[in-house]
Amino acid sequence: MKTVAAESVAVESVSWRALASDFSELVKARLTLLVLLTTLAGFFLGSEGFFNGEKLFHTLLGTAILAGAASALNQYLERDADARMKRTRNRPLAAGRLAADEVVVLAVAAAIVSTLYLAALVNGLAAAIGAATLLIYVLVYTPLKKQTPLNTLVGAIPGALPPVLGWVAARGSLTVESVELFAVLFLWQMPHFLAIAWLYREDYAAGGFKMLSLNDVGGRHTATHSFLYAMMLVPVSLLAAFWLRHGIAYGLGAALCSGAFAWLAWRFFQQSDNQRARHLFWGSLLYLPLILGLMTLAA
Repeated sequence: MKTVAAESVAVESVSWRALASDFSELVKARLTLLVLLTTLAGFFLGSEGFFNGEKLFHTLLGTAILAGAASALNQYLERDADARMKRTRNRPLAAGRLAADEVVVLAVAAAIVSTLYLAALVNGLAAAIGAATLLIYVLVYTPLKKQTPLNTLVGAIPGALPPVLGWVAARGSLTVESVELFAVLFLWQMPHFLAIAWLYREDYAAGGFKMLSLNDVGGRHTATHSFLYAMMLVPVSLLAAFWLRHGIAYGLGAALCSGAFAWLAWRFFQQSDNQRARHLFWGSLLYLPLILGLMTLAA
């Protein structure tokens, strides 16, 4: 009897772990965490005088639910394509471990509830930006991935809006500084996603996605675009020095970080292989927390 009971507990434990893993994959937990970090940075930078911890909590909670809902809806729409790609074929919807109809109903409900939550407990403008982020990501960017390589540009818009949401949640209005945050995130994403597109070009082809890297023999076009956006990021990131209180210290740090990021893109441009694309990708993951950290320290 003890053996049967122990086996039952073990099976239940495995089942719960599997469900938690599927939920984490469905809401793209790592991407959601990145969204929350950029939202947090925007909120901190947008705060004036008293730091409202309660409002920050509501902002992050509403944003987390909204981001998770957007990821679930994205996977619902792309479940057939995901099943054809090595990188995504084990996602819960693509693998058939979760029921698609149930996921879409819950995701839509979560999107509505989180938007209303932000409107009620943060402010209407933050809720509107959150809703716009989800709608552009799910209804514009997702279908465009099978239509045109320009989808990457469109996808960078919802990716750049979370720090704006955080700023608006704290400040209550859009300002020039919030546009600066948007521009930094927008330009950062282009080399980041182009590096991914090059590394997984065969997978994207199998999924039917129209990426710049697909017909780019030798990677010249992908690398050129990566380098140009990285170069544009250098002066744009330096603009923040004009509104940060410790602008000189930030400017020096930003010049170093953005210059190093551009150098990685230049190396990819010089030799467009997987190794240098991977270096650019990992460099992009390091760059974002560094530049946002510099901003928050200088504020």
